[in-house]
Amino acid sequence: MTDEELREEVGAWLAAHWKPAARETGADSMAPRKSAWMAKVVEAGWAAPRWPRQWLGRGLDDHQARIVEMEFARVRAPGSGQDRTNLWANTLLARGTEALKARLIAPLLRGEVGMCLLYSEPGAGSDLAGVRTRADRIDNHFVVNGQKVWTSSAATADYGMLIARTDWDVPKHRGISFFFLPMKQPGVEVLPLRQITNESHFNEVFITDAIVPAENLLGEMGEGWRVLQTALAYERSVMGEAARGPRSGVAETKGEEVLIALAREAGALSDPVMRQDIARAIGYRELNALNTARAKADLAQGTSSPIMSLGKLAMSRILHEEARVRTAILGAGSLMEGPDHPRAEDANFLALNAYFTSIGGGTDQIQRNIIGERVLGLPKEPEIDRDIPFREVRGG
Repeated sequence: MTDEELREEVGAWLAAHWKPAARETGADSMAPRKSAWMAKVVEAGWAAPRWPRQWLGRGLDDHQARIVEMEFARVRAPGSGQDRTNLWANTLLARGTEALKARLIAPLLRGEVGMCLLYSEPGAGSDLAGVRTRADRIDNHFVVNGQKVWTSSAATADYGMLIARTDWDVPKHRGISFFFLPMKQPGVEVLPLRQITNESHFNEVFITDAIVPAENLLGEMGEGWRVLQTALAYERSVMGEAARGPRSGVAETKGEEVLIALAREAGALSDPVMRQDIARAIGYRELNALNTARAKADLAQGTSSPIMSLGKLAMSRILHEEARVRTAILGAGSLMEGPDHPRAEDANFLALNAYFTSIGGGTDQIQRNIIGERVLGLPKEPEIDRDIPFREVRGG
């Protein structure tokens, strides 16, 4: 099929099936409820066009898959491109058992399954290889005990992507396994955490004798670190490409860059220093878009790439810089807060929320380590506990 034939096929399919009203029922492809629109997209193979037909894809190369995504974007229809953006489904396709894939791939693409990440622990944040949550095998299942923290969407999730220690007699990176843990069962307690933005997206999760079937193991026993790198690559890819915007609901000026419009509205656009700051912030974002495209072009299904760390780190810097510029444009007005001052509300929220990107998916410091060691080839930092059995590692 030529590019033009593909474009015509996608366009004709959208013309026949996509109506503006469908946005109300299928706009959120990750929502944990059945969507008639998403079901159509998945059934037609447009949700993950790069994937093989066996797994509801079209077997297209990256170039033609982008054509599909552009046609969907042209009419503002959601659902396509999940073979790049759906963290859960991509990780499952790359590393899951055949039984688990057959059970969950389609519901994940349709947005019918709620998911969360069970990685970080109170004593294992930046060093995820130090996790102490344990999973002990008994017959055809594992019994899980431990604690996780900073878990988004844990209260509504059906499954959590869990890393847990299954072998305490090998070095820390080799004793971890990766699971899809059923969340809605006795022994899984979720407590919300209040954030600096006065929201509660994050949670603590306490796990006591929870059960996970053996078929929910991704990869082999003890290979969880490798599976985790695949999952983190997709997470960093998404975080490096987009970020959460303002929450006030105030419409931004259409057709004009947000910072430019804000400076024009505040009468600050004639300030040469302010213009330079705005240009720098815009330049960061454009450069990051090019780098992200480069990284994704090199990323094969199921692999990880240190280049993704560049995009994730860059997005963190972009968000902090843009929040700083917004605050500078508003001047003393940025000290105001609340719904009566939506511009200041946005500036303050974005400044505080930028720290989420500095922490989630691996801290900025971890990304710098990855870039230094794997991209620039610099010497690794010393790790005195890397090659000793984990049960001999001292805990805080």
